[in-house]
Amino acid sequence: MAEKFSEEQIQAELTNSPEWSEVSGKIQRTFQFPDFRASMAFVNGLADYAERAQHHPDILIRYNKVTVSVNTHDAGGITTKDFALAQEADKLSGAVAAA
Repeated sequence: MAEKFSEEQIQAELTNSPEWSEVSGKIQRTFQFPDFRASMAFVNGLADYAERAQHHPDILIRYNKVTVSVNTHDAGGITTKDFALAQEADKLSGAVAAA
């Protein structure tokens, strides 16, 4: 099981993921895409990663905007697993935007 980060660890990790923020005990980012299809391509790609990693984020879809929020429930907070998912989401959003 991943170990819960301290607030100092979270802030240090957020410097490497500047578009993410800590909100209510989770890390969160809103992505914007050209249209709904691109949003769904991103969500489907992130779902594939989440299944492989067995780490599932909360996802809110609003047409061309997708908000991803994640924490590690069994650790009771934010862990390395959450930042790994954030990095994957960042990469995937770039790939979807370039397609």
